[in-house]
Amino acid sequence: MRIMAVGLGAGAGFGAATSLVNALSSPYADIGAPLTGTVWAGAAKVLSLLMDAGWSWAALAVLVGAAARTPLQGALVGAVSLVAATGAYYATDSLVADAGGGLVVWCVAALLFGSVLGAVGASTRRRGVAGLVASLTVPVGAALQMVVLPPGPALLPLSPPAVLARTVVWVAAALGAAWALHRYWTEQRSGRRAE
Repeated sequence: MRIMAVGLGAGAGFGAATSLVNALSSPYADIGAPLTGTVWAGAAKVLSLLMDAGWSWAALAVLVGAAARTPLQGALVGAVSLVAATGAYYATDSLVADAGGGLVVWCVAALLFGSVLGAVGASTRRRGVAGLVASLTVPVGAALQMVVLPPGPALLPLSPPAVLARTVVWVAAALGAAWALHRYWTEQRSGRRAE
C-alpha cells in the first residue's frame, strides 16, 4: 500500500528531524555546542520548540490520515507514522544526543493516539459538522497546548525563541481554525443554494 509507505517515510523523517533539531539546539550536545551563541542556535531552538511538541506530532498523524480513503485506513497510517517517528527519533537520539529509554512506552502511545488521530485525519474530508470537528482537532489542540503547556523553559518563559515559537503556533492555530470554519460555511452555503 502506497499510503502506508508514505506514512512510514513521513513519520521516520519527522522523528529523525525532530531529534536532530533538538541536538542542534542544545549547547550540551556534541553537534549543538559549536553553534552556541550563533543565530543558527536560536533558529534551531525555535524549530525544536515547534517540532518537539505534542500538537506537532498529532498534526503528523492527522495529516497522513487525511491522505487515506477511509477512517480505518487513516487509523492504520496514523499509527504507522507515529510509531515510525518514535523509532526514528530514538534511533537518531542514540547517535547525536546519548538519549535515554522510553521507546516502548512512546511506541504504545503512538499506536493508541496515532490510530485515533489518523482516523480523525481521514474524517477531515467529510462534509458537515463531522468534517469541521475533525479539521479543528489540530488547531484547537495546538491552542490548548499553548495554554496548558506552552513551549519554552519554565524558568525563561519569555526567552526570544519561546516567544517566537508561541507566536508561530498561535498564528498557525488561528489560520487553521479560520480555514476549517471557512470551508464549513462555504459547504453550508453551497448546500443551501443547491436545495
